[in-house]
Amino acid sequence: MKTDAIRIERPRTTSKLFAHTRWDAVPAAAGLFHLAYFIGLFFLYPHAPLWVMLILGFIYSLMVNANINGVGHNFIHNPFFRSNLLNRFFGVTQSIACCFSQTMYDAVHMQHHKGNSDRQDESGDTVDWLSIYRHGHDGEPESPWKYVFLGFFRDDVGAIRKELRKRGNNDVVWGNLELAAFATTLLVMFIFNWRFVIFYFLPFVYLGHCFSYLNGYYRHYGANPDKPIAWGVSSYGKIYNWLFFYNGYHAEHHFRPKVHWTKMEMFRGNIADLQKQEGVRTIKRAHMLGFLDPDLPKRHQGGAHVEDPEPSTPLSRSS
Repeated sequence: MKTDAIRIERPRTTSKLFAHTRWDAVPAAAGLFHLAYFIGLFFLYPHAPLWVMLILGFIYSLMVNANINGVGHNFIHNPFFRSNLLNRFFGVTQSIACCFSQTMYDAVHMQHHKGNSDRQDESGDTVDWLSIYRHGHDGEPESPWKYVFLGFFRDDVGAIRKELRKRGNNDVVWGNLELAAFATTLLVMFIFNWRFVIFYFLPFVYLGHCFSYLNGYYRHYGANPDKPIAWGVSSYGKIYNWLFFYNGYHAEHHFRPKVHWTKMEMFRGNIADLQKQEGVRTIKRAHMLGFLDPDLPKRHQGGAHVEDPEPSTPLSRSS
C-alpha cells in the first residue's frame, strides 16, 4: 500500500469565517439548532400535551447522541472556525445543548484515541478511559448494559482537568466556564419550572448520553485493538452518515483521525483493499443498532475481535 493512499489533505477554503470548508456551516448550524430545540422545549413544556412532550423529549435524546458523535466529534478533530474565540464560544453552545463540557469531552476523546479501546494491561488499567475493556473481565469487553447505563457516571472530572492543565492553553479555564454555563442554564430553568428540569429534562438528557454510549460500544465491539487499521468498526449507511457527519466510517477515523468528514468516502475508497486484507469489521446497521447485527461475535467466545470477518461492504450499503 502506497503512502499516498493513506494520506488525505484537509480541505482548504478562502472563507474568512470557516477554517477548512464552508460545508462546516452545516454541522455548525446543526449544533445551534440543537441548542434552540433545547430552549424551545422549556418554553413549550407548560403548554403542550404530555404525549407531544414525550415524543419531543425522545427526539432530543436522539439529538444529543447525534450531536456528541457528529457535530461535537468533528469539531474536536477539525474546529470549524478560523477564530479561536469563535471556536470557544461555539464550544459553550455545545456544552449547554448537550449538558456537558465540550472542552472536557475533547480531553476524554483524545484519551480515547491514545488507547483506541485498548485491552487492560497487567495492572488491569486501560489507556482509553472509554475502552469497552476497561471494566471487563478475563480479557473480554464488559456487558453493553453496564457500559451504556453506567458510562454517564464514570467520568473522572479530576483526571480530565489534570489532562487539560497539561495543555497549557487555558483549556481547563474554558472547561470550567462551559460547566458553569450549562449549570447556570439549568439553575435558571429550575427556578422558573423545577418540574421541567427534574421530571422531564434530566431523564431525557441521560437517555441521550446512554444512546451515545450505545453508539460507542458497537463502534468498537468486534474490532481488533492490535491492528491500527482495524481499531474501529464501520457502518456505511448513507442516511446514518449524513446525520452523523460520517462518523459511521469509524475504522477509517481511528486509522487517520484528522481526515475531514467531507473526505471520508474518498479516504475509505483509497484503503478499501488494505481493510479487506487486514479484516476490518463492518456492520449493516447504524452503530446504535449494532446489537441487531446477525454476525455479532459472542463475548463468551472471545468476541473481542474477529481475525477473519466478512470483507468490507460497498459504500452504497444502507443502514
